Amino acid sequence: MRQKILVVDDEEDILKLLEYNLGRAGFEVIRADDGPDAIEIAKRELPDLIILDIMLPNMDGTEALKVLKKDRATDNIPVIMLTAKGEEIDRVIGLELGADDYIIKPFSTKELMLRVNVLLKKKLLEGETKIIKAGPLTIDPERFKVTVDGSCLKLTAAEFKLIVELASSKGRLLGREHLVKRISSVDNHATFRTVDTHIRRLRVKLGPYSGCIETIRGLGYRFSEDGLQGE
Repeated sequence: MRQKILVVDDEEDILKLLEYNLGRAGFEVIRADDGPDAIEIAKRELPDLIILDIMLPNMDGTEALKVLKKDRATDNIPVIMLTAKGEEIDRVIGLELGADDYIIKPFSTKELMLRVNVLLKKKLLEGETKIIKAGPLTIDPERFKVTVDGSCLKLTAAEFKLIVELASSKGRLLGREHLVKRISSVDNHATFRTVDTHIRRLRVKLGPYSGCIETIRGLGYRFSEDGLQGE
């Protein structure tokens, strides 16, 4: 499944330009033309990266960024800020609020694509190397290792990716569509049904701690540390 990028700008020409070039590069592009719309779409779609213009109607880009970085559902999404002014104060404010990069209009699409790929690669590497601990559960993505009470679990690649994704988003609902995307690199035929199957097998392997993966009926799954208390 393609990586998803949210492009936020109130200039139709810019939206079309970015949509065309990002689409050619293999990305799925979703669009928004103001701050409130961008926040709503980001929370619903959970894109892999956001390209966010500073000068927007209804709510400017820095205010939208502030909201996104305060929400656990969107705080780890990389953001590239766009500014037509080129003033240092715009860049400083954006970076202080949590933007990962900025680019000044008019910009080179080649340069923008390079920055997009750098940030996505960085996000992937950071996500793969961070050790996750929750109660008796320890996940080491770099060594492809999950232990419970010191015992190593034998997981398939899809099961491993699912437990990493869920445990990295403690308390947050992850929809089936989002999880299909995360395992598509190791399961070319991933569907909602196969996600459910992988989750069911993963719970069996977690044994008395299977309750840490909660089913949110009709929506998806959520990781809960309460379920690590055992049966």
